[in-house]
Amino acid sequence: MYCHTNLNNLLDSSWIDISEFNWLVSDLDVVNFSKQELPIDFRENYSILSSENFKKIIESNLQIIWGVISAVKKTENPKFDKENFPYVEGNDNVWNNDQFQVENAVFEITAWDSSYTIVKFKDAELSEKFKNHFDEAIELDKYKF
Repeated sequence: MYCHTNLNNLLDSSWIDISEFNWLVSDLDVVNFSKQELPIDFRENYSILSSENFKKIIESNLQIIWGVISAVKKTENPKFDKENFPYVEGNDNVWNNDQFQVENAVFEITAWDSSYTIVKFKDAELSEKFKNHFDEAIELDKYKF
């Protein structure tokens, strides 16, 4: 099934090299169609994953219903308030281009009730690659719902 909340579709290697990042995932609600074990402890509020473990998630048949995924350069640790981990529901900042929940995230993916996938970038080159790959993408500041 093709959808933008399926990470295998969204993080296609033609526009991004996931090995360049570590990944913070939080506030996740997923459907794991493959039923394979994932390298995430869903009892925790968030997980920090290596690119190798994140690749396992991408390659699984997983759809994200709710969640925040932040990409951070491998040389850095994610900077965020551990008491107020990144979240989706009830967070109006999700809809603001310049609001990132992880301070040093290069880009952030937010799955909103499996209806919307919001992708924000701090890296202009990566943003351009994404827009070229997904011509159906709409700029967040131009989107009205």
